[in-house]
Amino acid sequence: MYGALDISVSGMIAQRTRMDVIAANIANADATRDAKGNLSPYKRRTVHFAPGDPAARNEQGRSLGVHVAEIGQAASYRKRWDPSSPDAQTQGPDTGFVLFPDIDSTTEQVNSLIAQRAYEANIAAAEATKSMMAQALRLIA
Repeated sequence: MYGALDISVSGMIAQRTRMDVIAANIANADATRDAKGNLSPYKRRTVHFAPGDPAARNEQGRSLGVHVAEIGQAASYRKRWDPSSPDAQTQGPDTGFVLFPDIDSTTEQVNSLIAQRAYEANIAAAEATKSMMAQALRLIA
């Protein structure tokens, strides 16, 4: 029975991480500079899941659930014509263009809703498991 709770908890942790990454993408959708002020557009991040939970306490638990395998970064940018911007390219074929992160706010909002629903589904599964465990304890007592 505890394995079912572990599966739900690992799913909630993974979806929470996914929501954090989506929030960072939305917050940095127009960021053209890094934290040090250097010209370096933010790279859109994506969460990649893998089966199993390496943080589980026992071997069976490590084979159940899900975990974040990696947080990848996109290598693509979108260009916007703005020769008056201090971030505009000054040389080459892209002169006058400003590079922005390739982040579509609509796509990020949809991904956020999907992550939220998956998180809620894991909560419902955990609640159902807790209810079944409580019923089993009542039968024993």
